[in-house]
Amino acid sequence: MAAEGSDSEDDGSGRKVLTLFVYDRRRDCSDDDEKLLECRESYGGFRSAVCQVFGISSEETFVITTTNRKEITVENFGDMVKDKMTCYLLHSVDQLLPSATKERIDFLPHYDTLVKSGMYEYYASEGQNPLPFALAELIDNSLSATSQNSGVRSIQLKLLFDDTQGKPAIAVVDNGRGMTSKQLNNWAVYRLSKFTRQGDMESFDISDHSGYVRPPIVPRSLNSDISYFGVGGKQAVFFIGQSARMISKPAGSQDVHELVLSKEDFEKKEKNKESVYSGYIRNRKPRDSSHIVNDDERFLHNLIMEEKDKTGFTAVVITGVQPEHVHYLKNNFHLWMRQLTHIYHYYIYGPKGNETNLPKKEGRPFNNIDIEISIFEKGKTPKIMNLREIKDDMQTLYINTAADSFEFKAHVEGDGIVEGIIRYHPFLYDKETYPEDPCFPSRVKDDDEEEDEDDEAECFAVEKRARGKRPIFECFWNGRLIPYTTVEEFEWCALPKKRGLTPIECYKRISGVLFTNDKFQVSTNKLTFMDLELKLKDKNTLFTRIVNGQEQRMKIDKEFALWLKECHEKYDKQIKFTLFREIVTRPEVTSKRKQRPWATYSAIEWDGKTYKVGQLVKSTKTVPIYHGSIRNFFLYGNHDGDVYAPGGFVQLALEPQALYDEIKVIPIHKLDCSASDKAVKKYIEEEMARLPDRLSVTWPEGDELLPDETKLAGATIGALKIEILNKKGEAMQKLPGSRHGGSKKLLVELKVILHAPSGNKEIISHISQHGSKWPFWFKKMENINKLGAYTLKLQVVLNESNADTYAGRSLPSKTFKFNIIEGKPQKFSIGLLDPPFRVGLPFSIPLDVQDEFGHSTYLTDDIIPVLEASGLTLQYEEVERRPNCTVKGITARGLVSSLQGKNFTLKISLPGLKEESQLLKIKLLPGPPRQLKVKPDSDILKIENGTAFPFHVEVLDEVGNLTAQPKLIVHCKFSGAPDLPVYAVDCSSAGSNILTGPVLHIQNIKKDQILKARIEIPSCKNVPPLEKTIKMLPSSRVAKLHIFSVGGEKAIQIKHRDEINWIAGDMMQNLIFQMYDEGEREIIVTPTLAEKIKVNWTPKINREQLLNGMLPDVKVPTSVKDLRYCQVTFHDEHVSLESDFTVRPLADDPKHIKCKLKGSNILQMGETLQSEIEVMITDQHGNHIQTLPSSCVTSFGISGNDLDRSELKTMWQEDTQTFRVTGIRFKPCAPGIKELCFAWREFSHFVRLKLVAGPPAKLMLVDWTALEEPLSVINGKELHKPLIVQVCDEWNNPSSEPNVKISLLKPTSVKMTPSNLLLKTDENGRANFGVITIHAPRGEYTLQFKASYYKNTLNCPIIKLNVLPDPEKPICLNVKYDKDATFTAGNTFPDFMVSVISEDGNIIVSVNPGRICMKMWKGHSSGALSQNVTTFGCTKTKDKDDGFFYFRNKIVPEKVGPYSIQFMFAIDKINVLNSEQIIIEVVPNEPTQLMPRTLPNTPAVSNVRAVGSRTLVKDLTLIIMDEYKNSTGNDLDGKIIAKIKSLIEKDTDIPLFHGKTSAVEFPFHRGVAEIEDLVLAENSPGKDSTEYILEFQPVIPTLKRHLKPYCLPFFFYNGYKRQQQMATLTKEKDRLSQSINAYRNLFDTTNQLLDELKCQVQEAKIKEAQLKDDLKRHHQIDIPHAEGLQYLDCLIKQKKSEQEGIMKQPRRTCTLSNYPKGSQDVLGKISHLAHIEDNEAAKVISWHLASDMDCVITLTTSAARRIFDETQGRQQVLPLDSIYKKNLPDWNKPLPHLRNGKNYFKPMGNPVFARNLLTFPEHTENCHTVFGMLLGDTIIVDNLDAANHYRKEIVKISHCPTLLTREGDRIRSNGKFGGLQNKAPPMDKLRGMVFGAPLPQRYNILSTQIDLLQQYHTAVIRLHKVKAELEDQEKLVKTPEMQTKKQELADQERDLKLIEQELGMTSSGRCTTSSFLQEEQDLTDCPSPPKRMRREGTKRLYSSEEWISSSPMKKQQQTITVTSDVNGTSRKKKT
Repeated sequence: MAAEGSDSEDDGSGRKVLTLFVYDRRRDCSDDDEKLLECRESYGGFRSAVCQVFGISSEETFVITTTNRKEITVENFGDMVKDKMTCYLLHSVDQLLPSATKERIDFLPHYDTLVKSGMYEYYASEGQNPLPFALAELIDNSLSATSQNSGVRSIQLKLLFDDTQGKPAIAVVDNGRGMTSKQLNNWAVYRLSKFTRQGDMESFDISDHSGYVRPPIVPRSLNSDISYFGVGGKQAVFFIGQSARMISKPAGSQDVHELVLSKEDFEKKEKNKESVYSGYIRNRKPRDSSHIVNDDERFLHNLIMEEKDKTGFTAVVITGVQPEHVHYLKNNFHLWMRQLTHIYHYYIYGPKGNETNLPKKEGRPFNNIDIEISIFEKGKTPKIMNLREIKDDMQTLYINTAADSFEFKAHVEGDGIVEGIIRYHPFLYDKETYPEDPCFPSRVKDDDEEEDEDDEAECFAVEKRARGKRPIFECFWNGRLIPYTTVEEFEWCALPKKRGLTPIECYKRISGVLFTNDKFQVSTNKLTFMDLELKLKDKNTLFTRIVNGQEQRMKIDKEFALWLKECHEKYDKQIKFTLFREIVTRPEVTSKRKQRPWATYSAIEWDGKTYKVGQLVKSTKTVPIYHGSIRNFFLYGNHDGDVYAPGGFVQLALEPQALYDEIKVIPIHKLDCSASDKAVKKYIEEEMARLPDRLSVTWPEGDELLPDETKLAGATIGALKIEILNKKGEAMQKLPGSRHGGSKKLLVELKVILHAPSGNKEIISHISQHGSKWPFWFKKMENINKLGAYTLKLQVVLNESNADTYAGRSLPSKTFKFNIIEGKPQKFSIGLLDPPFRVGLPFSIPLDVQDEFGHSTYLTDDIIPVLEASGLTLQYEEVERRPNCTVKGITARGLVSSLQGKNFTLKISLPGLKEESQLLKIKLLPGPPRQLKVKPDSDILKIENGTAFPFHVEVLDEVGNLTAQPKLIVHCKFSGAPDLPVYAVDCSSAGSNILTGPVLHIQNIKKDQILKARIEIPSCKNVPPLEKTIKMLPSSRVAKLHIFSVGGEKAIQIKHRDEINWIAGDMMQNLIFQMYDEGEREIIVTPTLAEKIKVNWTPKINREQLLNGMLPDVKVPTSVKDLRYCQVTFHDEHVSLESDFTVRPLADDPKHIKCKLKGSNILQMGETLQSEIEVMITDQHGNHIQTLPSSCVTSFGISGNDLDRSELKTMWQEDTQTFRVTGIRFKPCAPGIKELCFAWREFSHFVRLKLVAGPPAKLMLVDWTALEEPLSVINGKELHKPLIVQVCDEWNNPSSEPNVKISLLKPTSVKMTPSNLLLKTDENGRANFGVITIHAPRGEYTLQFKASYYKNTLNCPIIKLNVLPDPEKPICLNVKYDKDATFTAGNTFPDFMVSVISEDGNIIVSVNPGRICMKMWKGHSSGALSQNVTTFGCTKTKDKDDGFFYFRNKIVPEKVGPYSIQFMFAIDKINVLNSEQIIIEVVPNEPTQLMPRTLPNTPAVSNVRAVGSRTLVKDLTLIIMDEYKNSTGNDLDGKIIAKIKSLIEKDTDIPLFHGKTSAVEFPFHRGVAEIEDLVLAENSPGKDSTEYILEFQPVIPTLKRHLKPYCLPFFFYNGYKRQQQMATLTKEKDRLSQSINAYRNLFDTTNQLLDELKCQVQEAKIKEAQLKDDLKRHHQIDIPHAEGLQYLDCLIKQKKSEQEGIMKQPRRTCTLSNYPKGSQDVLGKISHLAHIEDNEAAKVISWHLASDMDCVITLTTSAARRIFDETQGRQQVLPLDSIYKKNLPDWNKPLPHLRNGKNYFKPMGNPVFARNLLTFPEHTENCHTVFGMLLGDTIIVDNLDAANHYRKEIVKISHCPTLLTREGDRIRSNGKFGGLQNKAPPMDKLRGMVFGAPLPQRYNILSTQIDLLQQYHTAVIRLHKVKAELEDQEKLVKTPEMQTKKQELADQERDLKLIEQELGMTSSGRCTTSSFLQEEQDLTDCPSPPKRMRREGTKRLYSSEEWISSSPMKKQQQTITVTSDVNGTSRKKKT
């Protein structure tokens, strides 16, 4: 530096004396202060001076270094040591500094300060806030510092605005190469750029930009070389704040250097006249913040602590930040983030920018740049965002809305390089896609652009001109945005002066970017370019286009124009074609290539309008102008749906088509958008008036045909004369005008059309011409004789073609409709008959009587029909006379040959007709049944018992003909004996049949017996019955069955139900049987009879034995208690016989002994068994033998382990034949089951006794282990298992001693639930204190049990508890929102962010959003909530916002005033947690309309002299309201203009105000206008009895939006009396209108409530039915419809009882205590995370994981560390975030013996992965991770042999994992097995560390069923409730009071209608008072609540009594009126 050495002295020898500052930092206790050292300019002198000053002996070793840790030696002393330099005295170069040091520096400004002092100042902000650009200066330095990083280039901008950490500060931290103290000194020098800095001679490997080398050329110049001038950093920090602290650590250095520049320090030095540009650099070790003592900089401690393990870094900390900057950074966070992202867009995303539309590519960010912004505020969660997360910066919007790009390069003089890119943003569908900058809206669109006059161009309107007047190009320097420089355009891309290939608006759709290198000068703060635009627009600058990365020398202007044209045609979509029809060919197109394909459409949307097919339009810029209707829209190309395109063609049918029968196709842009439908239609109507319009018809010769006339067949229609008239009434014979086809003559065509059922038939057709001497004429017609409806049609047609239309329009016509009916009768015919005809049954004959033309007509009364037939007697009852005549009631009688009947000829005569007779052939069938005929004819018949008898039956009619009919059943009933059958036969088809049926059978018949038979037809009561006598004979079939037992030669009969004794287990043989008939004759057994014999003791029978009369052998039962029932049966179709007997077994020889314990088998240790044992001798089948002698006792003996024989006795009991054993006891031993062996002779038997524990001696806790360690429990939570105390004896054996009192002692600060601390033991010797809930402050406590037994104190256990706070217990709600927000009526609330805070102060994450709601009501409420409360649900939370619940887009109430908001969290169904109430004030919305404060009556005025009769308004106050009827505009001033308007548009006779003026102005002040004494002028014009509108129009200059005027209707009359009468009627009309509105509101509310209740009933029914169906279909629970809620309660109780029973069932559980889940990050111990159903698998897996079963699993390392600290390191922990998950096994992969889905070998022992046997109650995904790591691929098989076989085969193809066996063996993955370490111990040896068994599936099913039943229970209650409400409401509607009110409403509506008729009011175009009344009533409405709240509110507003008693008029508001003087005067209202 220039001042270096200027203060050093000379010692006289020519050498300078140096002044140096040295710090001794060899030891921790070294002096902190520096030592001033003066020495000669030599190394020897310097070293001697150091030793002298610090007292160092010559033997000591030390080094002297610079502050940059470069050792000072004799070689470098001259170059390195400078005057006033600071040095270190150290043990070694890399030694850490034990304390900080200070280094003096100077930073005088460089001379460039003067040379470049005229540079652009920083504060020229171009109308923008320059703060983001100042921050960018600091980021520039960090980008340069990190440019050489090989890893991530991290740049952090931290906004430290937390008041608790100090005053606001900003820090920029990077991980760059850092700065040495010399480089830090250079940074402080102003204007010292990188090109002028001197090198740091201390280090040659770390240069301070010395010998600056320009970086290599890279795309877009993204070289990070943007920290240049030595100015921007200092300007930026002092623009932002008052002080800057530079903290830096060079890479490879041990020291951190700090430099503080402060405005306050500068001012202090200036004041004290000290050197301003001097100071100290503090050199310290990392993480040393001991020098930070100012409370305003407390945040620096945390910042300095982050220095750990950083290789190199630099931190710029700015303090004293300006308040306006803090406010801007807080409130515009996203805005300035967008600006920073825009500045560094290409550094963040690379040369191509952020192309979000392309698929994501894997890889690191561009250049590894990571710029992160964070803001820290008091009480708020820090906001941290990466600039890469900003997706709406302008460059991103430009890139991703562009459809195509045009790249180019500009070559300027010198080495300057400019790369450019132009992007095209097309017009899409209905808007421009050019992005709008939200921060800087575009300027107003161009208005002076020339209109396109080219006929072939597309004409359309654009909403906005895309870019507007903004420049095209933004400019980037070395890849960084220069914000204040833009380039408007270049000549070759500017808007052309003449029309080119592309529409002019396309030039407004381009944006561009220019990228320059550092050869172009920019300002020191990098805000503007100095010379860029001048160089680019220089004439020598050469532009080339870049295509695929290669430069192309061509005309850039032509290339750009072609590219722009292609973009327009390819991407712009301006006209929307809709309603696609088809693809057609247009042959009229001259170019054949363009004739196809053309898509046709029915509509387009263009310029905000819709044009459809059939719409009338007009053309523009065509010769001539066309008027026509649209037929089609054409778009070239293959399209098949809605599409957007730049243009197309429209096909028109010229109108009127009658004159212009032509089709034209024109471009769409030639449609006249301004032409109205009315104008087009008017033109067409004028043209159409010249065409034929109607016909004139006359009847010169009479016989006129009248419309709808009825004539008889053959009547005459007279001659017709016709004239053709146009609309003007002129007669015409040809079409008008030569241009329009005047040569075409007109003819008249006559047609007579018959409207027949089969269709219209043309019977007459004539055409008439008009000659020069005759008119259009048709002759008379006399040949019309067909009946029906006719039409005579006269139609004008064309001469040449006979067409009745011309150009699509029908020519005039006229029609006459008439009817032809029948004449008088002349002949007849016989109609269709209705057969069959039967003898004696009446029938009818229809006759068709006709006139002379064959038309049916009436039969006259003088004609009598005559009937005749041969062989028949005929007669009839009457004749029905009508067009279809009928002879009724004809009967015929005679003989017929068969059931098919006989044919007869019938003659019918009608005397008096021309044809008077007709013949008819009929077939006559037999008549209905009248008699029976039965064969055989004899009266007495004989049959055998058990047989059936047949009868032949015939049914005859009344004449004797055999007859038949449906359901003709003949019955025969027998009498004379019981149980006889009834015969029946059907004679419906043939009239005769055989009557028979079941056999006739009489029991025990010995002789003949007489029976009676009665034959009849039950369905025919007119047929008499017949009787027959029957004699019954005895039967010869089987009747009896006997059984015999043959012993030797003797046969003994076994009678029915006999009992036979036989040896148990033996076979009973030689059984025979015999059978007899009813005459007791023996019957020989035949094979047929043998088939019908059955026995019950065997299913298989030997048929040969049965034929010989032998039965099968009987097996005797083995037990004497079992009897054998034997039965023999015989069954045939006639009889059923049976015979049975019983076999009783007898005992066999001795074979076994059997012991029986009389009494309890429980024996207490040391006592004698009180019960005795009885021993009996049994046979082989267990039957007790009763025949033993007493001497048998000598063969009896007893033995057993630990048996005490001192009191053992054995006795023989003669009476019971048993041994009696007493005196059994055992020696002291382990309790359990003891076996005793009882032996007699060679037989033995065992008896088990239960040996129980001795007397109680101590207490033990059941399933509690490791009581020496404290048990952690959460406050308010239950212990993990119940406290069950077991009484034990002195050997720790559980004792079942009941009623032992046990108390639980606890500290006073501990509260427990349940509170019962004294219990007695139950029958098992246990006292169950249950699962205890602990309530206590955090800390350790002791619980102790106390008990005594017979005054002996028992030894009791102690439990240590560690109580933790509950992380899931909510204690308060935390609500965050924008407290500065304004709540405008009808707008949306700001976002509310709600979180639930737990007892430990953390946010509870696992909260159901449905349990949090927002309540709002009007007014203040300090206590209970208001009744009218609106409830809002929360918005769905984002994944990253766990624990936060947002209430977004909630609508602010529409009525102003104070409102209360409170948030609620439903803890459960009863308890609710409320937040603090938030009181808000709702303010009015924007003004929209002018309204009266008090609604006036409708005035009725006249123009007479009296002022009162002319007064329109006496006193009216007008105020401004918003759209929700809130009063607003209190700050507005202006005027109100009153005018009178007529309801008729062209009415010019309008009344005038006083003074003959048409308008009156009133002042409008502070939102109020007083209208007083507004009167009409005397003799004012106006129509009598007319309604006018008095309009008050507001004029407020300061209000930009339009306000709706207030309109007041009034009635004007010329006479005074008329005016007074109408005024009275008007008041009455207003009163009725108000009353009617009140009634209607009442009924509307009632109907709405009814509808809502009906909907609720329907919803409740559907819900009830769905739940009931679900219960029935999925759970087979059918709930009876008649059963009520009591049945449901019983069913739920039953299910819960069953569920509790399942829970109480013994189940394997893990007795190891689980670690309490103090937070969501703790999952629990491994032993509690899984269940295993199989016992053997559970044992071996638990043993395999024995060392891990006690380990606690956590989600995070921090949670694991907390548990480690709490347990002093005693507890194992495993955090999941420390597991390398890529090596975890695939949970679903196949076993290793499976290859491609097939077995490599056939395994043994059922192998399965051990992990697949685990089930997880919760945390399934995390448990997969844990057990996947612990178990890996461990496999379980059945036994060790199977395991060895499996391993031997697996190792042939793959590695074999560890194998476990269900028997407890283990083969390790290395193959080792055997030994105790590889053998699982028994289950009880695992000390409870075993996986529990899952609950049975039945438990889960019951849980689901209980839940559904409870839902159904609730649904049923809900249904009953809403039904009752609906019934009550329907009853209320039908009350007499409500009916009276309805009648009153109808009467008032009728009266109002009469008054309106009298007033002469019309229904259209007027404002009535009733409409204003509705608006007035809306003023007091509350915010619209939800449906349920609205219904409840309605109930509160109108109770049933109020609906009946309250008058509708009560709703009207009471108002205050103020009076004043004459027109236009106003005064202030007095308040």
